[in-house]
Amino acid sequence: MNKVVQLVIGFGLFCIGATQVMANAPAGTPRVTQELVAPPFLPKHDQMDMSKPKVVAVRLVTEEKLMKADANASYWALTFNGSVPAPLIILREGDWLELTLVNPKTNTMAHNLDFHAATGALGGAGLNKVAPGEEVVLTWKAIKPGVFVYHCAPGGTMIPFHTISGMNGAIMVLPRGGLKDAKGKHWHYDRAYYVGEQDLYLPKDKDGKYKKYSQPLEGMADMLEAAKGLVPTHVVFNGTAGALTGDNALKAKVGEKVLFIHSQANRDSRPHLIGGHADLVWQGGSFSDTPDTGYETWFVPGGSAIAAGYQFKQPGLYVYLSHNLIEAVLLGAAAHMNVEGKWDNNLMEQTKKPGPITTKTSVKSKMRSIGNNMLDVMKQAIDEAAE
Repeated sequence: MNKVVQLVIGFGLFCIGATQVMANAPAGTPRVTQELVAPPFLPKHDQMDMSKPKVVAVRLVTEEKLMKADANASYWALTFNGSVPAPLIILREGDWLELTLVNPKTNTMAHNLDFHAATGALGGAGLNKVAPGEEVVLTWKAIKPGVFVYHCAPGGTMIPFHTISGMNGAIMVLPRGGLKDAKGKHWHYDRAYYVGEQDLYLPKDKDGKYKKYSQPLEGMADMLEAAKGLVPTHVVFNGTAGALTGDNALKAKVGEKVLFIHSQANRDSRPHLIGGHADLVWQGGSFSDTPDTGYETWFVPGGSAIAAGYQFKQPGLYVYLSHNLIEAVLLGAAAHMNVEGKWDNNLMEQTKKPGPITTKTSVKSKMRSIGNNMLDVMKQAIDEAAE
């Protein structure tokens, strides 16, 4: 059977194994290993790198693990490297990504990766599927700069099941010369955070309590049935309600420029920073296009990632959330950000503290009211005389 036909059949109904396919980086191309870290943090990287393209090697290990959705609900998370979302990967335009995907024999399902940043072969999904106890290596060239989603897509109903179980992440492909603002000038960020938004559809029993399962496949049918209504039980940042609050709140200082990378592999989202804005928004996550400016709320279409930048001007507690406030407040789609620095009263000041309502009217106010009434009477008299 033709390999392309095999891949299409595998994506839609079931997966047929494929042999390892390698992109041909030129002989002598430098090879580096990227140490991935758990979100919201990013691996170490240079924002500008005018050197020749490299082969960037990363290793993702699939792990099926129990995680908390909130204090009252747990779920079998399907993960890469143990986190929801999976780690952010960073390349530069023209680099090759060399992925080693490992599926330990302790897992119960086959896994793979669809890279939205890749070109061809279903984003690599048909070329890197591994059963428990296997590993595979796939290499592809990054030709489009921007931020992109990657997710597991083993075929058929396994595609939504794996995605809504947390098996998704993001990749950032930087232009070799770094990011540019709306005027074409270099824009350097002082900090960067990756927020992966996850919708969960956790089944409940007849008493309204969340069900528990001994392994992922046991709850698959119930979860997919619950998901058909398209109403999530949780919408969380980084796997768990409150994951980016308290001691885990994001941090910055007044004057710093912060790059926010926000992904949603399945549903639309509307990030908003309460008390701040997006100075720059790269629509659709594309670094090839001029960023938009001055957004209060920006949009993340389902199945994509977005980049937005803001320079903080005031200290204090900020809330970064999805501005569907039902999802943010009731379902968990919110994070906190603590910003240090000196307060600027020119931007905001409480000019009167809360206190009793003042009902006494000043003499000046009374005189102004009488004068206005006399003018109204005189105007009415003139109008009547003219008639």
